[in-house]
Amino acid sequence: MSADQAKANIGVVGLAVMGSNLARNLASREGNTVAVYNRTYEKTEHLLAEHPEAEFVASSTYEEFAASLSTPRTAIIMVKAGRGTDAVIDELVKVFEPGDIIVDGGNALFTDTIRRERAVRETGINFVGAGISGGEEGALLGPSIMPGGSAEAWETLGPILKSIAAVAEGEPCVTHVGTDGAGHFVKMIHNGIEYADMQLIAEAYDLIRRGTGKTPAEIAEIFAEWNRGELESYLIEITAEVLKQVDADTQKPLVDVILDQAGAKGTGAWTVQTALDLGIPVSGIAEAVFARSLSSKPAQRAAASDLPGPSEAWTVDDADAFIEDVRLALYASKIVAYSQGFDEIVAGAEQYDWDIKKGEIAKIWRGGCIIRAQFLNRITEAYDEDPGLVALLTAPFFRSALEQAQEAWRRVVIAATRAGIPSPAFSSSLSYYDGLRADRLPAALVQGQRDFFGAHTYKRIDKEGTFHTQWSGDRTEIEATDTH
Repeated sequence: MSADQAKANIGVVGLAVMGSNLARNLASREGNTVAVYNRTYEKTEHLLAEHPEAEFVASSTYEEFAASLSTPRTAIIMVKAGRGTDAVIDELVKVFEPGDIIVDGGNALFTDTIRRERAVRETGINFVGAGISGGEEGALLGPSIMPGGSAEAWETLGPILKSIAAVAEGEPCVTHVGTDGAGHFVKMIHNGIEYADMQLIAEAYDLIRRGTGKTPAEIAEIFAEWNRGELESYLIEITAEVLKQVDADTQKPLVDVILDQAGAKGTGAWTVQTALDLGIPVSGIAEAVFARSLSSKPAQRAAASDLPGPSEAWTVDDADAFIEDVRLALYASKIVAYSQGFDEIVAGAEQYDWDIKKGEIAKIWRGGCIIRAQFLNRITEAYDEDPGLVALLTAPFFRSALEQAQEAWRRVVIAATRAGIPSPAFSSSLSYYDGLRADRLPAALVQGQRDFFGAHTYKRIDKEGTFHTQWSGDRTEIEATDTH
């Protein structure tokens, strides 16, 4: 098929569940004709047989796939991140031409996207790393999409992605995030916040159950009620659904039958590792990642199960008051998780020279993605009012929310500590909050220690310059001529 006979304006490579659902979503939107390709043609045939209404344009080779696309050719890769992505890119580069667009819609590490974009750019072909959130359902019905890449690629790609994205308050949940790896970077932060959100919800459930003795079904009703207020979100909604589910085999609450070992696919760890490189504290996100790691160490947990802890059983005196305290603690900790995540976005944008509009990111997370929530409108408003906001939790709305929640937050963390119930995300979020608002931190002592053993120097509160103390001998202080 020649280019002037080509029928498809968009193509999808990789037809596993996410890829096939995205292809079906594209095909269902007016104006789109979708070319599809899979390494094993049987999977392509299966998709065509299952969904003839989509009128897919199928190909069995990359050459046929390229020929089926109108120019500029645009293809979205939906394969497992890593070597498989590189292999598909290599094949598409052979059959695409300058001005065409290759989109990686997988969960790629943003530094890999930067590398790939640089390499593909040399051929004249546009490469776009696009974070796609919402899972299988989002891919089919409307995800939140975070594309990077060039402005030139966005001109062609933007209308296509807007046609399939989720819609929140009349606006498609997609925006041009920035150049090269910006899209996958922001998707990584999204997933890091997701880790924190899920862990905080799990801690809230655990504390309510242990403190009040309520059943999972009863706690499901509490979460359903919370979902009608300021905590309204997809994750709170599905938590209520999970907690009321009964196992068909045992008739026990399903949550009691599921093994308490949480899996992970790496994006949360990437968020924390990148934050360390950027010098940004994301302690709430980090503790959520570490909590999953701890849960997946059964041998260590078994060996430590008889270590000493509180000797008295714990219950709360006023269940309703305690549940309200937990709700407020959850809300406050959630604010910290988002504030830390946006701090990392700001630092990443500065490090990699991306023009990321923070309010726009909050907007496109309002629908389609896993962390979609009413709460995100408040973030957009905060950055609209003050684009240079130094920390999200200092915005007037969130400052007021924290003022109302902080006493309850402290009571919950104290109760958990006294009862011996792990609450790493609640506790670390509160410590971060107190660290951020402290007028003086013990870091002064740490810096003194560093100067003692490594001559790393320090600065003073009352003098300009950098100083070093001769800690041995006469303990004299001298102005340093260089830093270490």
